Amino acid sequence: MNKEQKFFKDRHKRNTKNLAAWTALWVLTLALVTFGHELIWNQNSTITIIALVINTAIGLGMIIANIRHLNGLDELQRKIHLEAMGICLGVTLVAGITYSTMDVTNIISYDAEISYLVILMGLTYLVSILIINSRYK
Repeated sequence: MNKEQKFFKDRHKRNTKNLAAWTALWVLTLALVTFGHELIWNQNSTITIIALVINTAIGLGMIIANIRHLNGLDELQRKIHLEAMGICLGVTLVAGITYSTMDVTNIISYDAEISYLVILMGLTYLVSILIINSRYK
């Protein structure tokens, strides 16, 4: 492995770890806001708003880390991720609007929950990456 290949491999590893750290921190602060509101600070709105602002700021850091990660990928990996993101966006948009419409029109007897959409999004992205990667092997 030459110097340039080692540099890109090290940068990719660093970008991936950075993205993982920001994502974990965002999930932890989201859990803190969600459960802390009820269990820790007894529904104090001021503390909840502060925690939400912190969570949002960390979310912005996660977005920037994701952009850096994508920019550090080679052309093929970038193409794979772009295609997977396009599929994920389409599936999430269509399924989300359908799900919301089913709630609004009372086709489903319960309230539409965003968590189901987030799960669908994650699974769609994961499966898309796996399928698209297998095409290029």
